[in-house]
Amino acid sequence: MSDVRLALFELFAELGRAPAPEEVAERAGISAPEVRDAYEALHDGHVIVLHPETRDLWMAHPFSAVPTAYRTHIGEREWFANCIWDALGICALLDGDGTVHTECADCGEPLSLAVRGGEVHGEGVAHFLVPAAHFWDDIGFT
Repeated sequence: MSDVRLALFELFAELGRAPAPEEVAERAGISAPEVRDAYEALHDGHVIVLHPETRDLWMAHPFSAVPTAYRTHIGEREWFANCIWDALGICALLDGDGTVHTECADCGEPLSLAVRGGEVHGEGVAHFLVPAAHFWDDIGFT
């Protein structure tokens, strides 16, 4: 299972998108059905999130497998994130200077934050509706 986890995150970082189970299988040296079984175990352990209806990869924090309002750019690469916290976390995870683009949840105005040398530059307020201790109660909402 750790080989699948490592392959998933490496490929996500390299590709700028969620890798297909077949890509993860090739990197991990196992079959796609074994990847799907590992995904279920990783989901149960709160490592990744599978879509509740399709069981496709939905989130591998800080990465989002689906388009969101949070995009992180580092150099020429771009990733979707699940929230502002995750968008900034991509820069931290990849140890890169980057820019996070989103929009104001209240008025819809575009917002950007720069990450340089591990510091966030820009203005804004992040509001978390759910206390961190309850994120996994409904991770899709959080």
